[in-house]
Amino acid sequence: MKILVLGGDGYLGWPTALYLSKRGYRVAVVDNFLRRHYDDEMGVNSLVPIEKLSRRISTWEMVTGLKINSYVGDLTDNSFIYETIKDFMPDTIVHFAEQRSAPYSMIDRDHAVHTQVNNVVGTLNLLYAIAELNPNIHLVKLGTMGEYGTPNIDIEEGYITIEHNGRKDVMPYPKQPGSFYHLSKVHDSHNILFACRIWGLKATDLNQGVVYGQETDETVLHPDLATRFDYDAVFGTVLNRFCVQAAVGVPLTVYGSGNQTRGMLNIRDTLACIELAILNPAESGEMRVYNQFTESFSINQIAELVKECSDDNVEITKIDDPRVEAQEHYYNAKHTKLMDLGLLPHYLSKDIVKNIINSAIKYADRVDHLAINPTVGWRNTKSQLITANPAKN
Repeated sequence: MKILVLGGDGYLGWPTALYLSKRGYRVAVVDNFLRRHYDDEMGVNSLVPIEKLSRRISTWEMVTGLKINSYVGDLTDNSFIYETIKDFMPDTIVHFAEQRSAPYSMIDRDHAVHTQVNNVVGTLNLLYAIAELNPNIHLVKLGTMGEYGTPNIDIEEGYITIEHNGRKDVMPYPKQPGSFYHLSKVHDSHNILFACRIWGLKATDLNQGVVYGQETDETVLHPDLATRFDYDAVFGTVLNRFCVQAAVGVPLTVYGSGNQTRGMLNIRDTLACIELAILNPAESGEMRVYNQFTESFSINQIAELVKECSDDNVEITKIDDPRVEAQEHYYNAKHTKLMDLGLLPHYLSKDIVKNIINSAIKYADRVDHLAINPTVGWRNTKSQLITANPAKN
């Protein structure tokens, strides 16, 4: 099977490409290196050094004897994605190629517009290319649990049965996204569902929780194969941020009450979920939705776990929440479909947290303390772009 990984230079796209290549698939990656440009813009870089894509690919071939093809271009350029699909002729397309940061999308109008144009237009171009070139291509699209928000009812996997005025129907689950980034993902989901219905496309929408971890069986084969480790307040996830703060001996900064709850999963489970979706494709005309996470934690629970795993007496401090979000909320999201397909989860443990902290300690000299503090507030509309120190190579 031939698989095209869009966003194949990114945090998840790169280890996905390696994982699939190692498992016998013919893999090609697409990227325009926009994520690396964001590093330059924000003045911060991956905590773990990462190599250029060309070197990554050549090292992979040297270490394993396996080849990965690459295409450099932008999905908002419709001619590029058409020519790429015609050249590689994939059976499956795994789509990571989007601006993925909620804070980045909330910096100001320009960043909100960029996020929505990049994400929505890129996915629309992709849908048209699949429909016109080969509707049998299975699209595996990485969505986010953030599409749902925090409703006061159980969150189903994509669809909900509604009874209204004596009639019943199955409809897409109502969405309450929390940022312009999350809104772009909602627009993607609606566009994909529409394209499946009118053109008979086949798609799997993976509403992914917060991913943690930086190492996989493939990335540890050689230093050149490492993937990103983002810890800053704009692109870093909460567990990474806490682990870096613990590593450098500063208080763990909890936004607001800390009772906000999120679904989470190990990076290794992300790779397994993607393969399960590939091996069990949707039918023509179908857009399946899987909630891709394995367990849920409040921010306070994550902070306490990191504190327990730290060698030093790390403190936890509460700061004003820069986001507009419920501080106390009900959260019960269903996530059984991937388990039913055979997912064997790696649950969050003290050993895993200690491993992340040790990685942060190893590269502690690369930590930019200014980058950890939040600078983007949801209530502001004017530019809030405050860069940290120049990115370290």
